[in-house]
Amino acid sequence: MAPLTTDDADTSDGHAAGAPGSADRTAEAVALAEELLTRRHGATVRLAEPVDLGGSSRSLVVRVRVAENPFSLPRTLVLKHYLDGEGAGEQSTVRFRYEAASCQLLTAMPSEERASPMLVANDPVHRLLVLEDLGRCSTLADRLEERDPKAAERALLGWARALGRMQAATAGREDDFGALLRRFGERTWRDPLADDARAALAEVPDQLAQLLRVEAAPAAVAEARAAAKLLGGSGHRAFSPAEVRPDNCLLTGSGSRFLDFEWACFRDVALTAASLRLPLPSGGPARAQPPGMAEAMVAAWQAEISPVWPDLADAELLRERLLQAEVLWVWLSTRVLLPAVLGTADTGRAARVVVADPGEDTPAVLSALWRRVGTDAERAGRVATAELAAAVVAALGRHGGEAGLPPYPAFAGR
Repeated sequence: MAPLTTDDADTSDGHAAGAPGSADRTAEAVALAEELLTRRHGATVRLAEPVDLGGSSRSLVVRVRVAENPFSLPRTLVLKHYLDGEGAGEQSTVRFRYEAASCQLLTAMPSEERASPMLVANDPVHRLLVLEDLGRCSTLADRLEERDPKAAERALLGWARALGRMQAATAGREDDFGALLRRFGERTWRDPLADDARAALAEVPDQLAQLLRVEAAPAAVAEARAAAKLLGGSGHRAFSPAEVRPDNCLLTGSGSRFLDFEWACFRDVALTAASLRLPLPSGGPARAQPPGMAEAMVAAWQAEISPVWPDLADAELLRERLLQAEVLWVWLSTRVLLPAVLGTADTGRAARVVVADPGEDTPAVLSALWRRVGTDAERAGRVATAELAAAVVAALGRHGGEAGLPPYPAFAGR
């Protein structure tokens, strides 16, 4: 489970969640969608047979059949309705704006470059999205849970290529994204990762010393803080869905398609691609990738982005940037997760970016993250970072971090 922004969304296909009031919420979403589509087209549109696709505590996602259709609407649509319940409010509005702007940006692209469902209509007042239904497809998470390693490997490589294609296609579109956000009422925007990552760079050395009795050498701190340049206006920025996790990727006949853009933003491509080398984020138990898979996925991603950024075809330069991105993610994860490993109270280090909570796997996940960054730092000749990583892994071993992450079921035999 990587330290990526994540949500409690569930994209699994097709059964009512059964939560209290879910039927009323579904009926409300359907009625709002009918009103929106009717108003947009000037004639009655009727929707029927809603199927709950999971959603989250903050949003409802349902598939509907278009029962009365005087136009050329598809046979089925997907509705995403941001709820007004506890913990929603302004956050719900912001999440809607980011997702709506993201969907509009990607919908405007040629179909062969589009890596998301097409946006059919939106209602900012009621925070409702009407989206193309990509069908009853498997997710990447489904493929990883099956027992076919070849199919899982193809799915992972296709996912990495799709991520690269999306980033290549959105290079130079940051101003367009900002304009779309302003149209939805978001006057200014920034990567929600930036403030949390800078806070981690400032706080983690003391945190390691106090909680793990590990002293971060000044050279290791300097190497980490040098990575902050990725948080600014680098020359390698592109759209990132932020929630890069297997259950947010549908495997369609046209390739991988990404879902859930509530945290979407433009950031340095390395910050997104680093997720290919770290343990993948997940809505379930934390798992390890098979040996060599991370390198193969990075190569697949690199092949797609290097025509746009030819300098990233240089193996040495790319390795350096990915290592810096890894360091930022690992320090950010440490800031948020280490208190849970030690069973200490939160001391105000709550992140605005939601970091995936691995639950009982937290020690093993944090240890796996530091082990990976240590391996890559050693290969890159970053001695101070490699030594710090080794010290942290050893210290985490005394707190349950010695257990390795199990493989995905698809790779259990390797």
